[in-house]
Amino acid sequence: MSPVLKKVPLYLIAFLLLAFTGYPFLYMLGTSLKSMQGFFESPFSIFSSSITFENYLAVLEMGMTHYFVNSVIVSVISVVTVVFISALASYPLSRMRFRLNRTLFLIFICGMMLPIHSTLIPTFLLTQKMGLYDSLMALIGPYIAFAIPISIFILTQFMQDIPKELEEAARIDGCTHFGVFWRVLLPMMTPALATVIIYNFIHLWTEFIFALVLLTSPENMTLPLGLQKFYGEFSVNVPGLMAALTLASLPILLVYFFAQEKVVKGLSGGAVKG
Repeated sequence: MSPVLKKVPLYLIAFLLLAFTGYPFLYMLGTSLKSMQGFFESPFSIFSSSITFENYLAVLEMGMTHYFVNSVIVSVISVVTVVFISALASYPLSRMRFRLNRTLFLIFICGMMLPIHSTLIPTFLLTQKMGLYDSLMALIGPYIAFAIPISIFILTQFMQDIPKELEEAARIDGCTHFGVFWRVLLPMMTPALATVIIYNFIHLWTEFIFALVLLTSPENMTLPLGLQKFYGEFSVNVPGLMAALTLASLPILLVYFFAQEKVVKGLSGGAVKG
């Protein structure tokens, strides 16, 4: 059997997975471009003969842009802070040997085991006492705290696999600890950094429970809360709801698309043979 025929089952499975995962998004996109009449005429078809962008205009006019901006602010600040802190913490945890090294790492691992929603009431009380309740800062703090353990775990495990010979060669050339981290280790951690960015951004972009508890004012609501409001307003207008969901999912798709490309480049270009 030729190599091409051997790969036919794999291609078939890949095609089925693509159809299974891609159809919901295509259906959402196609429905958002339908009018109410077109939706009732063909509710299960992906596209109709008449395409309209009135649903997107209506969604933007009803405050979608404001919720979108709030989510961007919260997600970007949280992800950048998490990546910065986790990358700095992973260097001593993975490359240095000191008395509390293992203990500190286990503490971060325990943070991964803590049920996030069990801290909802203490977080609510703490934000009230700090005067941060009903503000974007009320979300940024918990988002950073709960994202750091898994991020440190990923980056530390990845950094431990980088050969120490590279670090020793950099030290011979006169690099300090920060120089080794910034010039040698950090560029080689592109796959791990991209993984941390993708994972945390998707999680924070779609987070709902903490936003529901810690925010009350419409001007401070993030996108998940805004979508809940749109769901009530578009309880009959299904194309309008699909337009709101399409706009909400676009940033996740874009971040994943560009970060995924960086992961592939990092894996192929950063490999080191021992």
